[in-house]
Order: sequence, then structure tokens, then C-alpha cells
Amino acid sequence: MWWKKNKGKVIAAAVVVLALAAAFLFGGKMPDSAKKTDTPVQTQAAEMQIDPETGKDKYQTDPVPSGMPLPVEPEEAVIGEQEYTCTLSISCASILDNMELCDPEKRELVPEDGWILEPTQVTFYEGESVFHVLRRVCKQMKIHMEFENTPIYNSAYIEGISNLYEFDVGELSGWMYQVNGWFPNYGCSRYQLKDGDVIRWVYTCDLGYDVGGGYVMGSEDAE
Repeated sequence: MWWKKNKGKVIAAAVVVLALAAAFLFGGKMPDSAKKTDTPVQTQAAEMQIDPETGKDKYQTDPVPSGMPLPVEPEEAVIGEQEYTCTLSISCASILDNMELCDPEKRELVPEDGWILEPTQVTFYEGESVFHVLRRVCKQMKIHMEFENTPIYNSAYIEGISNLYEFDVGELSGWMYQVNGWFPNYGCSRYQLKDGDVIRWVYTCDLGYDVGGGYVMGSEDAE
């Protein structure tokens, strides 16, 4: 999701460096020619309402890789009283290897071990999303978090966590999220959690390539 929000900036960066390979999160979007096209995808148009002309849904989401959870729109989610647990962590360890790119005013904010929040088991309620959990836990633990609602993608976009923002470590940097080893290709407000899910928020300095997310749907094994 993050690469989509700043599409113009990312494409410009990719062209200039030939580029730094495009701009995660979590902001712009890789040129179509750079995408992998051999990933199996779900084609249930009725569930995602894929436009046959664009190959995307109305929120500009590419078809979800086969076997992965489909997005659930926030306005359609029903929040229940049943409690479940998931594991949440927040890491900016990638910055440690890219300190030369880090905004000098932000370097002191980077923990020595890269952990803003080590893996922690937390409670969530039936129907809640990744965004619900991140927002609540950050508030409870007094971790700064700033987001922006982006109607075009029907999701919240995470701009900064612990005062570390997109582009603070170069034009290809920002926040991404991963659930159970997969980097979803849609926003965190649209990812509805299940009991036992493992959520990882990671800061990338290179469009996800440095954290195992690469801009490849279904990327796994983030470090």
C-alpha cells in the first residue's frame, strides 16, 4: 500500500537512479514492467470485483495471490465481542545498515537493536484489522504513530511510527506490514485478523527489498 500513495515520487526516484528500483509501504508504485507476472492469483471477480480492463478492484488493488486472505472493507467489517490474540512487533532494524541515508535529526531515534516493539502477544476483537491493533497498542504503550486515511485505497496509510517517517532514510523508505510471512498488497485497514496471526511492521529503506518484501506479492522471510 505504501508504494501506491506516492506513485509519482517513486517513479521519479526509480528513473533518476535507474533507479533505486522504485518506491512500501508502505508510498509509490513500481512500473508495471517491473512486476512479477507469474504469481498465481485469485480471480474470483465476484469477491474482489476485479475490473477486466484494469485488472484491479475499485481501490486499485491487484488480485490477491492464491491462498492469501482477500481484503475486507472497513465499512463492511462487523466488530464483535469475542476476544482473540495475535502477535505484534515493530522493527526499524533496516535503518541500522543505512545510517548514512538517515536524516541526521532522526538518527538518535533509532534503537540500538532496531526494535521499537519486540514481538508481543496482544488481544484483538473479532472483525478487527491490522490497523485497529497497531493503533490501539501504540496508544497503550505510548508509541508515537501517525496515519492518514486514503479514500482512494479505502485504508489508513501509516506515515510514521516512533517519529520515523517515510523518506526519512531515503526516497525509497517507509513502513510496511507483514502477516504470517506475507506482505499484503492492500492497506492495513482492509486486512481482517484471525486468531494467532503474527503481524510485523518493518521499516524499509529500499522498497521492501531489504526486508524480504521486495514489491513481490507473497514475499516471505523478512529479516
